[in-house]
Amino acid sequence: MKTEVLIVGGGLSGLAVVDQLNASGIDYVLVEAADQFGGRILTKKIETASFDLGPAWYWSGQPRMAAMVKRFGLKRFEQYSEGAIVFQDQEGSVQRYNDFASMQGSYRIEGGMRQLIYGLQNNLPSEHLYTNAQVETLTRSSTGITATFKAGGSIKTIEAKKVVLSIPPRIAGETIEFSPALPEYVRKSLENIPTWMAGHAKVLAVYDHPYWRETGLSGDGMSQKGPMVEIHDASPKEGGPYALFGFVGFPPSLRKQHMKSILDLAKDQLVAMFGPEMSNPLDIRLRDWARNPLIATQKDYVSPRSHPVYGVPRELTGLWSGDLIISSTEMGHQFGGFLEGALEAADATANRLIG
Repeated sequence: MKTEVLIVGGGLSGLAVVDQLNASGIDYVLVEAADQFGGRILTKKIETASFDLGPAWYWSGQPRMAAMVKRFGLKRFEQYSEGAIVFQDQEGSVQRYNDFASMQGSYRIEGGMRQLIYGLQNNLPSEHLYTNAQVETLTRSSTGITATFKAGGSIKTIEAKKVVLSIPPRIAGETIEFSPALPEYVRKSLENIPTWMAGHAKVLAVYDHPYWRETGLSGDGMSQKGPMVEIHDASPKEGGPYALFGFVGFPPSLRKQHMKSILDLAKDQLVAMFGPEMSNPLDIRLRDWARNPLIATQKDYVSPRSHPVYGVPRELTGLWSGDLIISSTEMGHQFGGFLEGALEAADATANRLIG
């Protein structure tokens, strides 16, 4: 198989690059290692509603996200923030505060962020898109770049003039064999870029009623005890079921050993912070992104303490005379790490490819 541009990774950034190549008439192939597109976007339908287990928000001042929501006719709504927030100290004591909800003013999308992926995917010819295809080697020669990947239990190849890696930089550095080998300073640069949210885990608890709202709470909570350290309302705009989700504060190594215990502790925590009605959720589950080998590496087990300074490092420019391009949200200079950052990186990449 031959193509002009090979895109590796079918998350938001990869699909957004392909979307622009498709509109410009440039030949391409996109390969995704997982069995579905989306990358770190993961929306699950539980009962009759859809809930995001990956990124859930975008904000005003993020023009690419706003344009995409408008383009695909999606409906946005503001994060629920009415009512008091709850704080739990190290001893488990709980207090209420009539304070500013931390995600107040952020937007969510009806049906979940997966709607962005559906919108892009449905506008692209399926014969150019492949899932369950994990690239193992990239070999550069005088005629272009040859990629080998596993698909259907066999090894296949694609020849391309240019390759775009729309996967986390650390994953690119650890899972793909490059020939000729990338210089050590390039390897180090890939290794030193934290994969946004890769070390995190979310607990989602679904209920038939928004019990917290009925007692004057917004669903926002902070805890020094855990297992969840930050909690938010995850309910759909209208109707039920309703939900809270929380970021787990325990490190990945501990989460792996005690998954069932974490869910039990999370239920106890929700009861302590939001009331006895929280004891019997319709569904409760843990999504641990650190256990996904297509997203996280061992280095991502230690999450950065603050939002990293993202953008394209000098060491990652001009790779293979510009024929190899890194294009994930971590490459976004202004919005790196966010969904807007994935689109920002895609725009920069598409501009280079289309000219």
